[in-house]
Parts: sequence; C-alpha cells; structure tokens
Amino acid sequence: MEERITGVMVYYYFVCKRKLWYFANEINMEAENENVMLGKLLDENSYKRSEKHINIDNVINIDFVKEHRELHEVKKSKAIEEAGIWQVKYYLYYLKQRGVEGLKAKIDYPLLKKNVEVELTQEDEERLGKIVQEISELKKQAYPPDFKKKKICGKCAYHDLCFV
Repeated sequence: MEERITGVMVYYYFVCKRKLWYFANEINMEAENENVMLGKLLDENSYKRSEKHINIDNVINIDFVKEHRELHEVKKSKAIEEAGIWQVKYYLYYLKQRGVEGLKAKIDYPLLKKNVEVELTQEDEERLGKIVQEISELKKQAYPPDFKKKKICGKCAYHDLCFV
C-alpha cells in the first residue's frame, strides 16, 4: 500500500520541515490561527461560481477546477510562493501517476488580482519523487527536525510550540 503524502505536506516541505513533522504526526495547531482563518475566509468568498474543494483520495484537495482541465489553488499572498507552486506541481504529478494527463494549473491570488501558471516538467517529476521519499522518511523520525528560525516564524500556527 502506498504511503499517504498530501499536497499540504509538500507545501510544508518547502515552508518548514519542522512544521511538516508536526503536521504529519497529527500535532495540529492551525484551528485557531488567525492567518489560517483569514485564508479559509478568502477561499470561501472567492470564485463562488466554481465547484470547490475537490478531494481526491484524501491526498490532494484542489481548490477548484475550471473548464479546459485547469486546476486552481487559491493563496492569500505570494509570501511563500515557491511552496504553493510545488504543492500544485504535486497535484499534477499525483494525478499523472494515476493516468490523468493534459491538465493545466494556476495559483490564484485574489487579493492581488494576479495568478501564476504552473507546469509540471520531467525534471519536476523526478524532484517530486525524491521529495515524496524525503517526506516519508521525515514522517518516521521520532522527533521533529531541529528548529531553524525563519522570517515566517512569527505568523506560523506552530510558533508557540517551537519557541517554548
């Protein structure tokens, strides 16, 4: 049986490996986080005419799909854009692994009134294979990775846990 690696895990892989370990080990601090709540509110109130939250295998959760086989992920800001891009690439990768090809993808920033097109290359697929393996190994560790202070720590839902 294939191990469950979610799109959120891939996102956290690029944001903070410690946060990824907490999340993968079901230590969830995000329910009351103001930034997470703002993101959910933005998601609920954007793109109301689209079918939203398409959950596939409890592994990927696509914000919405538009005509012409185009996946969309909604983000509040471009602060951690690389992580969002790799999350969407993972969606494309995951679906391709299951025989779904010919998809396009975009990240939408409704507050900025901008979007970014995302493509999956052969090199991306190879890198994602390695990333999935690294996430799998990280999940099995007995303890979270060492703390590394980052610019985003102040807004992180796990802030208090890391700074105790």
